[in-house]
Amino acid sequence: MPRAPRILTMIMAGGKGERLFPLTRERSKPSVPFGGRYRIIDFVISNLVNSGFFSMYVLVQYRSQSLIEHLRTAWRTTGILTDAFIAVVPPQQRAGEAWYRGTADAVLQNLHLVEDFGPDFVAVFGADHIYRMDISQMLAFHLESDADATVAARPVRREGASAFGVLGVDRQHRVVAWEEKPVEPSPMPDDPTRALVSMGKYICRRGALVDAVREDARRSTDYDFGRVISP
Repeated sequence: MPRAPRILTMIMAGGKGERLFPLTRERSKPSVPFGGRYRIIDFVISNLVNSGFFSMYVLVQYRSQSLIEHLRTAWRTTGILTDAFIAVVPPQQRAGEAWYRGTADAVLQNLHLVEDFGPDFVAVFGADHIYRMDISQMLAFHLESDADATVAARPVRREGASAFGVLGVDRQHRVVAWEEKPVEPSPMPDDPTRALVSMGKYICRRGALVDAVREDARRSTDYDFGRVISP
């Protein structure tokens, strides 16, 4: 019986959330309360846990204390399983004098965690979306496709797709183009009225991810998965 793939998840939780101001005046966007008792980050963690993803590093930066306290009290781990954890990782300037300059740089600065864990795949997910998703289906598609990287996407009307990163795909769902906020979004192959937009959620082979963020670090870019790495 083949062993299950070893997966490490990096949750990007350092954003300011300027469009939610003043809700983000004293806290980061993932820490904004939702429905009285929840925080926005609870949705991504719940999706991951219920999909069988138990090893998570939460990369924090902007006004993170509220988020750290919430994770400490709401997502306690028992410690029985060494690979079941939710650990908070603030920027530590291990790769230079800068704080996290973007999502790709946040992963770069924590490659030692990836190397120590030794995963087959690394999932990179944002912490500021409210949604429900069975991520095990995304992993199954990734394994079946034998791809270096898989990105979650959703169809939207073409007239509304210009506000997002738009994926051009072939009929086998392989990405053949990537446009950031295009004026004329590429249509889906089987539905010319809709376009596929990125959800900012990735599953990557470890080697492909490490190579991509290291190559990005050699250039002057936005150090961002959606705007630089994926395109």
